Amino acid sequence: MPRVIGCVVGARPNFMKMAPLLRALERYKDLRTVLIHTGQHYDAQLSDVFFQDLEMRRPDVHLGVGSGTHGQQTARVLEAIEAELSRAIAEHRPLDRLLVVGDVNSTMAAALAAAKLQIPVAHVEAGLRSFDRTMPEEVNRLVTDVIADQLFVSEPSGMENLRREGKPPEQMFLVGNVMIDTLRSLLPKVQPRETLRRLGMDFEEYGVVTVHRPSNVDRAETLGPLLKVLAEVGNAIPILFPIHPRTQARIREFGLEGLLRYEGERKRGLIPLPPLGYRDFLALTSSAKVVITDSGGLQEESTALGIPCLTLRPNTERPITVEEGTSTLVGSDADRLRSLLEDVLRGRYKEGRCPELWDGHAAERIAAILLG
Repeated sequence: MPRVIGCVVGARPNFMKMAPLLRALERYKDLRTVLIHTGQHYDAQLSDVFFQDLEMRRPDVHLGVGSGTHGQQTARVLEAIEAELSRAIAEHRPLDRLLVVGDVNSTMAAALAAAKLQIPVAHVEAGLRSFDRTMPEEVNRLVTDVIADQLFVSEPSGMENLRREGKPPEQMFLVGNVMIDTLRSLLPKVQPRETLRRLGMDFEEYGVVTVHRPSNVDRAETLGPLLKVLAEVGNAIPILFPIHPRTQARIREFGLEGLLRYEGERKRGLIPLPPLGYRDFLALTSSAKVVITDSGGLQEESTALGIPCLTLRPNTERPITVEEGTSTLVGSDADRLRSLLEDVLRGRYKEGRCPELWDGHAAERIAAILLG
């Protein structure tokens, strides 16, 4: 009988990481994959469109857990996936291993359920640490790595973190970055100019901003100054702003809508856009002059693309993007953001390089180890 690996996704970042892994694993005839979608992101713009954009097959199992507090969501995933895994065991079709990616609530809850059912766990993006336990993702990363016995690491700092935490060397594998696999696979298929025209914004130069973390958007005294700086810079270069639903709600709540505008004749402003699918978003970021973000994945993608990235966080679990890549940590400091944006526009910003093993073949290396 073929070996069976369960592959868990739940939120947008998971899809981008799992898509190349599924393709790599499905090349092995003696292996069967079961794709389990927890439904942590259930909005069509946050979930369904990503399956289409990533040319990813539909899930075999959809748990439909939906939103809630961190505790509620984690508990729902844990309960639902435990039931699904237990049913598979009872029907004599158990998993040989569960594969989880990233650091969302679904990642940790699925790993915990599997461990309690004696199913080995592999974690892709293991070892990443921000050393900030106020971030829910950091807790998820720590717990998942304790549970997993195969740890696939994207950068050298992750290997060092796992060594320091006492993980045995035979469980750790430096394999590269599966996010970059997806980027390199789809980059030739995107058309930035066509995407811009379709959005009614045929710009030669522009920036892209994404912001959604509570530390940046949940307080008016933080979000307001950041948006004011971006609106000011928008007078010199248009800043495209695909707005996350959480951020949109806070902008309305704090009365900041006046900062969002598009002066079409001058092709300027801080320009609001709806949430975009992966291909449209990649089309924008791949040709941007600068990216401003609090997203972990976008720090990596901008480094691979060689585009300046101003990271609206005081720390990062991906230090290689700062040490070797194009990212600079800004925190929530609006004045520092203004200064760094001026450096970018004046051509004074640092140059970076793409890290070793971020070559588009990480998933192949992982599949070979899993099947070895």
